[in-house]
Amino acid sequence: MTTGKLIDRITTPHQLRRLTDRELVQLADELRQRIIEVVSRTGGHLASNLGIAELTIALHYVFDFTHDRLLWDVGHQCYAHKLLTGRAGRFGTLRQAGGLSGFPAPDESEYDLFATGHAGTAISTAAGLAWGDLFAGRDSRIVAIVGDASIVNGLSLEGLNNVATLKRQLLIILNDNSMAIDRTQGGLAAVLDRVRLTHTYADMKRTTENILKHVPLGHEISDALARLRAGLKSTIHGGQMFEALGLEYFGPINGHDVNDLIRVLRRLSEINSPVILHVHTEKGRGCSYAVEDPCRFHSPPAWKVHNGNAVFAEKVRPTWTEVFSQSLVRLARKDRRIVAITAAMPDGTGLDKFREEFPDRYIDVGISESHAVAMAAGLAKTGLRPVVAVYSTFMQRAFDQIFHEVAFQNLPVLLCMDRAGLVGSDGPVHHGFVDIAYLRAMPGMTLLAPADAGEMYPALEFAIGLGSPAAIRYPRDEAPADIMPADAAEPFELGKACLVRQGGDGTFLCYGAMVEEAMDAREILDRDGLKVGLVNARFAKPLDSVLIGRLAAAGGPVLTVEDHALAGGFGSAVLELAAARGFNVSAFRPLGLPDRFIAHASRQQQLAEVGLDPVGLAREMKDAIARKAADRTRSLP
Repeated sequence: MTTGKLIDRITTPHQLRRLTDRELVQLADELRQRIIEVVSRTGGHLASNLGIAELTIALHYVFDFTHDRLLWDVGHQCYAHKLLTGRAGRFGTLRQAGGLSGFPAPDESEYDLFATGHAGTAISTAAGLAWGDLFAGRDSRIVAIVGDASIVNGLSLEGLNNVATLKRQLLIILNDNSMAIDRTQGGLAAVLDRVRLTHTYADMKRTTENILKHVPLGHEISDALARLRAGLKSTIHGGQMFEALGLEYFGPINGHDVNDLIRVLRRLSEINSPVILHVHTEKGRGCSYAVEDPCRFHSPPAWKVHNGNAVFAEKVRPTWTEVFSQSLVRLARKDRRIVAITAAMPDGTGLDKFREEFPDRYIDVGISESHAVAMAAGLAKTGLRPVVAVYSTFMQRAFDQIFHEVAFQNLPVLLCMDRAGLVGSDGPVHHGFVDIAYLRAMPGMTLLAPADAGEMYPALEFAIGLGSPAAIRYPRDEAPADIMPADAAEPFELGKACLVRQGGDGTFLCYGAMVEEAMDAREILDRDGLKVGLVNARFAKPLDSVLIGRLAAAGGPVLTVEDHALAGGFGSAVLELAAARGFNVSAFRPLGLPDRFIAHASRQQQLAEVGLDPVGLAREMKDAIARKAADRTRSLP
């Protein structure tokens, strides 16, 4: 294996052991180049994957993960792992419909144990595997890779507390690139920063040499560990917290010296107790523009390179995130009570602009959504108006804090949930499809959603002015600018919907961004001679009972449309209201996401798959109108 591309010859990780030290270095560079080549076409998580190439090679060199266990936290760091585990030939399909997932996927490979896309999962699931294998007498070795600052997540810390009681092997690798999606925040991040900044490469090399010198293979390990702790000054600064929990801590070591990594991992794999290895990597390594701007290239869309710089296609319309960002900044200029909170995602949620203009009213809590919401409750208690901007799928992690600290106390906290509904190529781990269901169960909670860019500002203004808990949802997509006609663009009024278009044959009753899809469906139906109405519900809680009652009495079918699970969603709320008020329940038919996980594809492909695109909505309306006509015919004497 001395000529051609090494990456194209690796079909199984076992082949890594045939490579020379020099070839292992070459392979790491080839992995990075393949990742850049593919992700520039498909979009995806770039910078973090470029930083983990050597560590991934070393892990597969030392361990046999057909027998041993490998867990990823967070899962988006797995691209090099996919390339080394028989999926290189399909890597060009990454995040495309029918192609490879951008996250670990057990249905793709035996090397993927869990489909993971949220932070904070690996240590706890590793603990479960460790306990289970211990009970079963299985001799597998377990490795959990914790990266992109998910060590600060509350679940990670709970997991560390538990694994310290294990009496068996468990290796936790802290892949420390000093970044989450943005620069890591918080006290633990500061500790890791001090460890990094006070140790040069030479220091890390000496740390490696001490590990190799003092940690023997095989038995008699405890005395060696005691000597190592006494001799490694570099571990004292960063390791005190972990060692206080009863965990052995080693590092930091250079995460880009693949051969040193292999030698260290061989030694540490033999320790029959929980161990933390602190590995320092560079986010974006091997790609100059990703190193310079690792936030922008955490999860970029597709791009082209011109004169050494990445160039992105111009958007036709601003995204919902951008519209939210601009609207919140405008409001904050008028209302000094507004404080913005993010959980390590200022760019993804659009709060980077807020941070620039109001640095003293911006808080990044790191990957700690539960804390973000509970802290927001405290801020609200002091008279402020906290706005917590988090992806819908990650807001699930704060369910109890929303219930107990916010709703139960009836505090004016505004939850702004980006990436609501189907998110496209990130797939099922990132779809935000349960937020309506769990939030509308909270007493006193108001749920609203803008239909177009023009409604974002008044929606935010209304929600912040409520003086009680509220949540706004919007998708990962470009925001339509002109759906709402001027005569329907009324100010937001609690529980009041907007009649966008009249129609005698049937009505689409839509929540949020689905108004645009239904508007396009109306045009299809209009060409077929059907006159269908359209209502922008604006609120999922409380509902417009007056308008819904009129729709029920009108005689035509009413299709509720939402980018959310049918179970417990907007359509369910409409049916519950109809039943409670004695309206004609049979007039309503909910359309939403089916009871299954939707695979990665483009957002438009996913909407088409579940029948929520304009063609699918038009088809459903035609069927409903035809059934209604058939029912009338059968009822004639």
